[in-house]
Amino acid sequence: MLLLKTEQKDFQTHFDELLRRGHMDMENVSKIVGGILSEIKTEGNDALKRHIEKFDRWHVENDEALCVTPETMKAAYEALDEQLKKALELAYRRIYTYHEKLMPKSWLDFEDNGTVLGQKVTPMDRAGLYIPGGKAAYPSSLLMNAIPAIVAGVKEIVVCTPAPDNELNPLLLAAMHVCRIEKAYKVGGASAIGAMAYGTQSIPKVDVITGPGNIFVATAKKMVFGEVNIDMIAGPSEIGVLADESANANHLAIDLLSQAEHDEMASSILITPSSEIAEKTREEIEKWLQTLQRKAIAEVSIKERGAIILTRDMDEAVALMNQIAPEHLEIVTSHPFDLLPKIRHAGAIFMGAYTPEPIGDYIAGPNHTLPTGGTAKFYSPLSVDHFLKRSSIISMSKQGIDEIGEACALLAKTEGLGAHEASVKVRLKA
Repeated sequence: MLLLKTEQKDFQTHFDELLRRGHMDMENVSKIVGGILSEIKTEGNDALKRHIEKFDRWHVENDEALCVTPETMKAAYEALDEQLKKALELAYRRIYTYHEKLMPKSWLDFEDNGTVLGQKVTPMDRAGLYIPGGKAAYPSSLLMNAIPAIVAGVKEIVVCTPAPDNELNPLLLAAMHVCRIEKAYKVGGASAIGAMAYGTQSIPKVDVITGPGNIFVATAKKMVFGEVNIDMIAGPSEIGVLADESANANHLAIDLLSQAEHDEMASSILITPSSEIAEKTREEIEKWLQTLQRKAIAEVSIKERGAIILTRDMDEAVALMNQIAPEHLEIVTSHPFDLLPKIRHAGAIFMGAYTPEPIGDYIAGPNHTLPTGGTAKFYSPLSVDHFLKRSSIISMSKQGIDEIGEACALLAKTEGLGAHEASVKVRLKA
């Protein structure tokens, strides 16, 4: 694993390369994705069936074969081990409770002159959730995307997930049952994004699409934005760790590998002012790698996109981490909350030695759909807000418009909008 020291002459060159960790060359796939979306838009289910046969290797005999029935979801849930059922239900409750606390409220403000201003918060009618498959199945992603939509009050939730060789992960099906999903489809990739954005004979058009995916999914979401809303453009998973001499190097190593095992493109970066922690963590990573089921993936990620950065002090470490703006940030120091005010950019922040990143992936409560590749500088985690819209409320009394109407008319006149000016003035007192 690459070891960098901020005092070395070529540090900035290497660091700049790390900052490009999540770069996705969408231009190279945009033509392919554009073609897929165009076919879905014009041909609907016929195009979907072709794409499924090509990419997921199974023949769709009829439109009904695209659907995952609630009965199938229920059967998968009932077949689960009791401990797995309890774990799913515990995760559901914790995620639900956390997102309930995020719900904004409608409000009205009454001024003395009779004017009323306010905000009306309304859920979207239909949300589309993309749940990735491929190298791993992610039932947790279903929970993290569906539950905020449920809490927000979305009337209809549509799920699309790839089914390679016409097979779905039983735990994903069980998670759908726990979330009471009624409309789910065995469709993946850019085809699924197009189907939810434009609608087909089987899959209804949605108002918002959320959920992570590969570069084809990310590019498709970017291309349909405007037709529908989206949550964010998510790239490969990543973790940043700030640690001091109090940290356990063995724990740090497996925390870094917990992201590296996701994908060869994943990024794991430790920043510390402790040379002892830097060296020990490096050694522990090599030991842990030999034990991992997904060693081949994690090894590529760690060697090509991982780094340990040795800084002069913790202030320098924090400054570098703010530049990285990681998806997941662990603060493993003797007094982690002392550093919290200094953190400006991170998707989710895990505080202290007993808060490993995976606890947030599954069961803590906050959402694990997070901004990647430095976009935590301007994006926020998936939340109920992504499934809501706000309408401004304005009600002017006669006294109210008399008090501010002249100023309004003057501003309209200055912009050369005579009808705007007159619309206000005809309501003013003589």
